[in-house]
Amino acid sequence: MLDTIGAMKHLPTAAHSDAEIRAAAFRCINCSETETCRKWLDVNSEGADQALDACPNAELFNSWRS
Repeated sequence: MLDTIGAMKHLPTAAHSDAEIRAAAFRCINCSETETCRKWLDVNSEGADQALDACPNAELFNSWRS
């Protein structure tokens, strides 16, 4: 999803960032929207303006876009 919305280029690098990224990964691993996410990624394979609304990390990932 980070690649799809262009957020990989803007990942935070501050000291607290590692914990924030680990927490996001934990939410992703434990997400109940896996199939919805897969479908969204397939449909948006060329890119998207924002993360999937159902994503528990959507707000965080969208904040990394800028």
